[in-house]
Amino acid sequence: MALPPKFAGQQLSAATTRKQHTLELYLDYVCPFSAKLFNTVYNSVRPIIAEKYQSKLQVIFRQHIQPWHPSSTLTHEAGAAVLKLAPNKFWDFSAALFKQQTNFFDVNTVNETRNKTYERLAKIAGSVGVDENQVLKLLIVSDKPGEDGSLNSGNSVTDDIKLMTKANRVVGVHVSPTVFFNGVEERSISSSFTAAQWEEWLQKNVV
Repeated sequence: MALPPKFAGQQLSAATTRKQHTLELYLDYVCPFSAKLFNTVYNSVRPIIAEKYQSKLQVIFRQHIQPWHPSSTLTHEAGAAVLKLAPNKFWDFSAALFKQQTNFFDVNTVNETRNKTYERLAKIAGSVGVDENQVLKLLIVSDKPGEDGSLNSGNSVTDDIKLMTKANRVVGVHVSPTVFFNGVEERSISSSFTAAQWEEWLQKNVV
């Protein structure tokens, strides 16, 4: 599936030849299994890709909201804000957020307001060099009606979240993490894959 230019920051490495492969990682920021897969890819597999497969493989992080976790939407809105402001920081932000993901689980968000959660997410963006105030500005939801009287207009990244959600529904992704390889679900890859297993899979499939 194509990657809209506005979400270019979701791409980890760009293939430079016609014989290119695409690996898509559908991940949710508050899913422990997504964190496990992301951390292995980000910390251990990324150097392998950079060394051996840079010209053959592009890796895309597809943000995948799981609605049974209410804070999932809020965390992915923060990701969308980073994509708007500093797309080159998206993967760094994602790594920082996954490290702190338990801070956004149900128990740790149930008693705070939505805008308070946004404040904490903006601080994480600030920790990787993204303007914290600008991130928060994109996320904050007003408690006043809009000029047209609207009461449900969302924030400045709502339209981006809608686009991401529609795209994921088109391909029928349900659980997280889900991995697609060249447009087809790759069920052999699991969140428990070690770096060695990833390297073996890459050697076999990225040729």
